[in-house]
Amino acid sequence: MSAPQSVTKTEAKQLLERMIFDTTAPQDWVDDVWGLSPMMGDSAAKLLEAFYTLIDCCPEEQLDNLVKSLYREQLEF
Repeated sequence: MSAPQSVTKTEAKQLLERMIFDTTAPQDWVDDVWGLSPMMGDSAAKLLEAFYTLIDCCPEEQLDNLVKSLYREQLEF
């Protein structure tokens, strides 16, 4: 059995977005939360900004390990 293929930073970002936001675009999620509560919408926007900043700052190998770990956990449930 071969080792799982590594994912690039772009692929990791896309996989994490799908895992977190399902089929909703991240900005649409922020807009939906904002529509429910401007205070929570502001927090949602800051959270999304932090999410993208962490992806940009995180080394590709660590993102790869994170994605694989999260997917393994999902398979266990």
